[in-house]
Amino acid sequence: MCGIVGVVSHQPVNQLLYDALLLLQHRGQDAAGIATNHSSMFSMHKANGLVRDVFRTRNMRSLQGTTGIGHCRYPTAGSSSEEEAQPFYVNAPFGITLAHNGNLTNWEQLKLEMFKNDRRHINTDSDSEVLLNVLAHEIQEATTGLNLDPEAIFKAVTVLNRRVKGGYAAVAQIAGVGLLAFRDPHGIRPLCLGINETEQGPEYLIASESVALEGMGFRFVRDIGPGEAVFIDADKQLHSAQCADNASLNPCVFEFVYLARPDSVIDGASVYATRLKMGEYLAEKIRAELPGVHIDVVMPIPDSSRPAAIQLAMALNIEYREGFIKNRYIGRTFIMPGQAARKKSVRQKLNAIPSEFKDKVVLLVDDSIVRGTTSREIVQMAREAGATKVIFASAAPPVIFPNVYGIDMPTRDELIAYGRTTEEVCREITADYLVYQDIGALKQAIADVNPALTNFEASCFDGVYVTGDVSQEYLDRLEYARHHPKAAAPEDTPRSQLNLNLATTEA
Repeated sequence: MCGIVGVVSHQPVNQLLYDALLLLQHRGQDAAGIATNHSSMFSMHKANGLVRDVFRTRNMRSLQGTTGIGHCRYPTAGSSSEEEAQPFYVNAPFGITLAHNGNLTNWEQLKLEMFKNDRRHINTDSDSEVLLNVLAHEIQEATTGLNLDPEAIFKAVTVLNRRVKGGYAAVAQIAGVGLLAFRDPHGIRPLCLGINETEQGPEYLIASESVALEGMGFRFVRDIGPGEAVFIDADKQLHSAQCADNASLNPCVFEFVYLARPDSVIDGASVYATRLKMGEYLAEKIRAELPGVHIDVVMPIPDSSRPAAIQLAMALNIEYREGFIKNRYIGRTFIMPGQAARKKSVRQKLNAIPSEFKDKVVLLVDDSIVRGTTSREIVQMAREAGATKVIFASAAPPVIFPNVYGIDMPTRDELIAYGRTTEEVCREITADYLVYQDIGALKQAIADVNPALTNFEASCFDGVYVTGDVSQEYLDRLEYARHHPKAAAPEDTPRSQLNLNLATTEA
């Protein structure tokens, strides 16, 4: 995942963008960047690291302008090159900067088309740069002369949606023209719009999550719809249009399970409320599967599983306690690059309170089990702290399929549940019992909060890829590229195609 933000204001936006990115830091800790627009000039600064480390006073002073976009990155594969930090920039037509959350499933084909047909050179292995160049090309095709109006912009986004496959939400600036935001036709990645009424007129903020709007004093207006584009012109007039054929809303369920902040509302569903519901349904599953098993205490694996654990404990009438204390200065282990880094960081991140575990049968609740590294370490920590038995419950179903829309699960052999039964996974994480949420219950937990949500992107759980273009061959190629990141291209490969299979897809 990545966090994106775009703002149109009457005041300088550098501090506002910085603060908004801090509110979205949970979505990406690898790199951060801001691009602002002053008159017809862009100012941009980006680098690897956390938001607070990337931007110094001298960087902030250079980011002049009353409109801008920001990005915090989490890479889904390959390198973490600083050149692939966002936003990206192209100088023609007009000058455009873009920040992107998601993953394009056909980016390799598009990169080749860009070179052969559109005569555009892509300088990195980032699908976000591909998306920017497709947008730039289609704006150029839709424009006559030097004038660029909303109709031409929406026409360009419409053609882009026909060409591009995958999950994507993006914000883009066109120098001296305005701010553009758009969401893929399946609505996989989240994007929302906020407004702030001032004496000088309205200001607008667009972000991945509603928490960024509220934290900056903007009133949440609505989610940007699947296939919709929103354009705010230089006069701060807002225009919107549906730019996709047969658009349908399929929000990513993993946003609700883990990725989004609990105080966000995504597509009309409170993330916190959905996690409470997950706890209720998980309690029913535990009651059915472990009818005679005594449990002394329920404990969450902080932080994202806490709402589910609280509701589960209430439903089962079992005492709820906090047995693990989290070091808040360690990043989210799920999005750390490399298995060794994740394993090492688990014990740096969590510390057990022995008095809460001693001589107790403990039910540990986590939001999900992906690679199993964290789960195994936590079970061992519970035993070392004195637990007599450790029962592990996951508020999400088994993760058994790769996710290709922007979550770091590209290979099956990295998923602990792939090819294993629940009993085998239980042995792998060394727990006494293991209970998974059912996929139907997970979807129902979200639908209970917002009944208007009837379809979901849940491919990592059910293997259904809503874009319809993900084949077994595609998944095999993805896994090969993951396992052979330095594989040499054949000698007869044209220079324009080099590294096409060595993607760093941006989330």
